[in-house]
Amino acid sequence: QVDLVESGGGSVQAGGSLRLSCARSLTRWPVLSMGWFRQSPGKQRELVARISVDGETDYGDFVKGRFTITSGNARTTVSLQMDNLSPEDSGVYYCNAQLENTWEGTASDYFGQGTQVTVSS
Repeated sequence: QVDLVESGGGSVQAGGSLRLSCARSLTRWPVLSMGWFRQSPGKQRELVARISVDGETDYGDFVKGRFTITSGNARTTVSLQMDNLSPEDSGVYYCNAQLENTWEGTASDYFGQGTQVTVSS
């Protein structure tokens, strides 16, 4: 229903910064939100940050003011600026788009292929 292409990520030392970006394809369905999830080995995928079509933002508790999510008009792009990174932030980061299926009145989540973030101590 939608393609998400991520860029950014990589390796950085603790205390450093990284910026992730994501661009989505056109879709017939309304976009409810875009954001980022992450998954580390042995852990479940968790929300990092999300921004709604109205501009409201939501962050995981572990972010603690270190990350900032921004999005372009119409939510076709979304970026995540990550500062003061720690080794616990290492993992695969996935771009997410939540779309509304107006026929069924449901919401569906779509994810990109993921980009690796590695933070060394």
